[in-house]
Amino acid sequence: MAEGNERCALTEAVYYILLALHTPMHGYGIMQFVKEMSSSRVNLGPGTLYGAINTMLVKGWIKALEGESDSRKKEYEITIEGRSIVQDEVKRLEELLYNGKKIAGRD
Repeated sequence: MAEGNERCALTEAVYYILLALHTPMHGYGIMQFVKEMSSSRVNLGPGTLYGAINTMLVKGWIKALEGESDSRKKEYEITIEGRSIVQDEVKRLEELLYNGKKIAGRD
């Protein structure tokens, strides 16, 4: 991550939601994806999920897709900005892991 970059570390919930939305998905599908991807370690509740979705919609990291007018299920998809956020987070995590192994892994 470049110095002066205003982006900060993502929460685990936001990171997994962004990963989920590389394929368009509705809320329940996102919850199932995150649970499966994390081997049931991360279990998103509706309040956490929809709070994060609303924040990411405002930031432009995801977008709601047009759906059938009578459907109550809204699908979401990651945006180009959201993909950039995920790529930056992966780089940050790789740096943390590299430095952790370099220092603590030599015991």
